[in-house]
Amino acid sequence: MILFDNVSKHYPSGKEALSEVSFRIKSGEMAFLTGNSGAGKSTLLKLVMVLERATKGQVIVQDVNLSRIATKNISALRRNIGVVFQNHQLLFDRNVFENVALPLYIAGFQHREIGRRVRAALSKVGLDRREKAYPISLSGGEQQRVGIARAVVNRPPLLLADEPTGNLDPALSEEVMNLFLQFNQVGVTVLIASHNLELISRLKKRQIRLHEGRLV
Repeated sequence: MILFDNVSKHYPSGKEALSEVSFRIKSGEMAFLTGNSGAGKSTLLKLVMVLERATKGQVIVQDVNLSRIATKNISALRRNIGVVFQNHQLLFDRNVFENVALPLYIAGFQHREIGRRVRAALSKVGLDRREKAYPISLSGGEQQRVGIARAVVNRPPLLLADEPTGNLDPALSEEVMNLFLQFNQVGVTVLIASHNLELISRLKKRQIRLHEGRLV
């Protein structure tokens, strides 16, 4: 599902964000990307999403070599990747339903199918009664669940999350992580960048640890 083969990422400023990183995540696996702030976790996720390109080495996702992918094909690849951000990135002038439906609108789904998929996604995250609410009226945990529903509404085989519990208290953090576990249990490949080592250790999943851009 994800293969990093001797991957390095250098920026024009001279900063080396990743250095000779190699690992493989199998289809259907759930893993955590750990390390201190600045270790390279976010950069690694950006390479998977093709928001950045590797300076050296190969990144292969779903049998596609991202080092060679044409720009015109990137949007099609991203439709198969759900992404959850720490700061939710919700549109506050649109209600919960419209926020979750956004990827489906972009992909050109029919109105009836959009309604069916959005309500199924909201049900999975326990927000089926909040579809008409606006994000400003939701708690931080509810906003994060809206972000998760939006990430999975397109039923992607791969789900990425960048510090999804960073702004949540311990109880809500565990609740959110359990949602990711549930998606993994039905076959979704999950990669989560997180510094919450206490919670991660309880989940007993594989950890990929970075330190100053290198795999530990």
